[in-house]
Amino acid sequence: MKQEVNIWTSRFAFLISAAAASIGLGSLWRFPYVAGTNGGGAFVLLYILFIALLCAPIIIAEMVIGKKGGGSTVASLKNLVASENANGKWRAIGWISLLIPFFGLSMYSVIAGWCVEYARLSIFQGFDGVDAESSKAIFTNLVSTPAHQLLVQSLFIVAVAWVVGKGLHAGIERISRIKMTALFIVLLGIVAYNALSVGLMPSIEFMFKPDFSKMTSVGVLAAFGQALFSTGIGVGVLMTYSAYLPKGISLPQSGILLSIAVVAVALLAGLAIFPTVLHFGLAPAEGPNLIFVTMPIAFAQMPGGHFIAIVFFCLFALAAFTSAVGLLEPVVAWVMERTQWSRRRAAFRAALAVWLVSLPSLLSFNVLKDVFPLNFIPFLKGKTVFDILDFGIANVMLPLNGLLIALFAGWVINKASTRAEFSSTSRIYPLWRFALCYASPLAIAGLMWSLIRS
Repeated sequence: MKQEVNIWTSRFAFLISAAAASIGLGSLWRFPYVAGTNGGGAFVLLYILFIALLCAPIIIAEMVIGKKGGGSTVASLKNLVASENANGKWRAIGWISLLIPFFGLSMYSVIAGWCVEYARLSIFQGFDGVDAESSKAIFTNLVSTPAHQLLVQSLFIVAVAWVVGKGLHAGIERISRIKMTALFIVLLGIVAYNALSVGLMPSIEFMFKPDFSKMTSVGVLAAFGQALFSTGIGVGVLMTYSAYLPKGISLPQSGILLSIAVVAVALLAGLAIFPTVLHFGLAPAEGPNLIFVTMPIAFAQMPGGHFIAIVFFCLFALAAFTSAVGLLEPVVAWVMERTQWSRRRAAFRAALAVWLVSLPSLLSFNVLKDVFPLNFIPFLKGKTVFDILDFGIANVMLPLNGLLIALFAGWVINKASTRAEFSSTSRIYPLWRFALCYASPLAIAGLMWSLIRS
């Protein structure tokens, strides 16, 4: 797999591509509403601490596995298990890291389709005169119309396959550079607009003034879950992207920089969204409806709202797109290894498989909205196909894979082998080992146990 065409042009290219894949709807869409529903400041503080102390070590571990394995997620684990003379059961990490992006993209593309449609609406129609009732009606009409949803989602998946099929340099690197440049320019621009128009102080207090009296055990779990979700741990993207790294790249430094980027974008997203929501008396605890129902109401009331809405939803669509590119790449890498197909052919065949699997998720909001296939399982009762996939990936597969990655890198891979990825004078290595062997696994196990109990 490590042919010349499959090596990043530079560490910057790797970092910006990894950041573009990791920073998607998890940071822009999920973070603001999860923070809003869990008290704001205390949640944000815990979120930052969890990423710094527990998630960053696993990010580095996943990079180590990918770089040393040198293949798709499945091949990397196969290679490392053989070289470390480890139990063959550890190869399950590779398969889980393949299944998560495959099924994850099948449901992610549904939400991404909403982002694309709202970008279209903001450009050609706008949200002038929209109130709470009409905004909810727009969203309800979208999700209840399967034919239109299917068209938008299908075009989205085809575009993702086209970019992945273009290759590492002409496809993934290029779109990632565009996305990350646009992301920071647009977010900083919206934050500046908010500062000049509605003011930032209420939002700064909401986000950065911890009130632990509002924090519950559920909020603590939500902060850790969001940290796992937004960093993309266990998804397989970082493992796959790290297999394309040239020699001499510092993985610890790269992992730390990626963690900082994830936190920075999440905080900027909060400062881009909450000032508008709070100024117009809307609820920051609106949950998933915050972006698609609440924000159009705000855009209808603010000066220049039409233009801001266009920029806002186009940014969301672009963020969803580059994350989807990252999710498809692990699948394409595996297909190429198994079949010897060209990258273009593998990309479109893999995308077709994802599209077929995505249909039940898309129909969960309309035709299959009253179908609950696993109703006989108590904790899945009343959940649609989309809900089951969302629950299974976010609450089971992601934390489980993160736990396994930490244990494999900390306890199975030879200590001298992982030590070689750190500089000889690095003081980080002992801390990384401690986090990987003890702190992160115990925290993830505690999260999973709490989720099971609840």
